Formats: sequence, structure tokens, C-alpha cells
Amino acid sequence: MDDAAMTVRRGRKFDQVLEGAREVFMADGFEGASVDTIARRAGVSKATLYSYFPDKRLLFLEVAQTECARQSATAIEGLDMQAAPETVLRAAGRHMVGFLLSPFGQRVFRICVAETDRFPELGQRFWDSGPGLVERTLTAYLRCAVDRGTLRIDDLRLAAHQFAELCKADLFPKLVFGMQTEFRGDEIDRVVDGAVEMFMARYGV
Repeated sequence: MDDAAMTVRRGRKFDQVLEGAREVFMADGFEGASVDTIARRAGVSKATLYSYFPDKRLLFLEVAQTECARQSATAIEGLDMQAAPETVLRAAGRHMVGFLLSPFGQRVFRICVAETDRFPELGQRFWDSGPGLVERTLTAYLRCAVDRGTLRIDDLRLAAHQFAELCKADLFPKLVFGMQTEFRGDEIDRVVDGAVEMFMARYGV
């Protein structure tokens, strides 16, 4: 697909199309969502939809990027940058895992993995709007905690990645291989609490 075909154009009904697409993708997933259904739900013609998004993948990634940014902003707004590391890490971990295990989070992950080889820019957009934003925010918090003397970390970015990976333990492999698709709150708490304990054992003062 050439660069022109990969261009998203904004216009008066852009947000209207985006909201309709979000509802359909949430209900039917990427493969199950048809352009006809999205256009009807958004209250626009197919021609209008295609004028904004010439490819369904672009529309899905725009929805995913917007949703990831919203989720990340919610997580960031809820963090007390002055709180103890255990408190902040536990809250951040539960939010990250909650989104990752949600039906929408699963669809975003699967479509990005499936399409990234052919369209690397799609994966980059997803990363920048979601995981990358959380990584930058978590790194900033860790820097503050180091400055306050509550953590001792040499490589802040690596530490942020390590915590995110610890929060996926046991849960994410089961999800990826289809062994389990729904997780109870106590299952998530077990993994996140364990991630916090291990992180603090390594970096706590």
C-alpha cells in the first residue's frame, strides 16, 4: 500500500466516524466489523468514511490509538507522583494489566502483531499512544522516587520495562495462547502484588 493510501484525513465528521467505528470494533472485533456497519453506526456514507480512512486497518488503529491514549491519560491522572513506590506501582500495574486483558486491549494487540510486518508505522503509532506513554510516565515517577531516596535505580527505562513485564507474568501467556480469556480480580492482584514485591526487592532502599 502506498503512502497516499495510508493517509488519514480529518474533517467535520471525523469524530463521528471514529465513535461509530469504536462501537462496532468493540462489539464485533476487527475481522467481524464491516465498513457498511461502521458507516451506518456513524451515520455517514461509505464514501465519507473512505474519504477519512482509505483502509479499515487505519480506522482500527486510529480507534486503538485514541482509546490507548485515553486509557493512559486516565492512569496517569490517577497517579500521585509523591506517593510511596508500592502505592504508585500497584495502581499503575493494575491499570496496565486491566487494559491488556480487556477485550479491546486484546484486539488491539492481536491486530498490531498481525499487521506490523507489513505496516511498521501502525505498531509505532500504537506504541507511542499507549505503552510508550505509560513507560515515559513511569520512568518520570521512578526518577522522582530516586531523587527522594525511596528507590535506587541506575537504568530507569529498563526498570520501567521490567516492572511492566513482571505484571504480565502467568496472565499474558495464558491469554496469548488462548488458554484463558477472562481473569478474576484476585488473579490480577496476585500477579501485580508479586510484581511490586519483586521490583521493590531489587530496587527498594
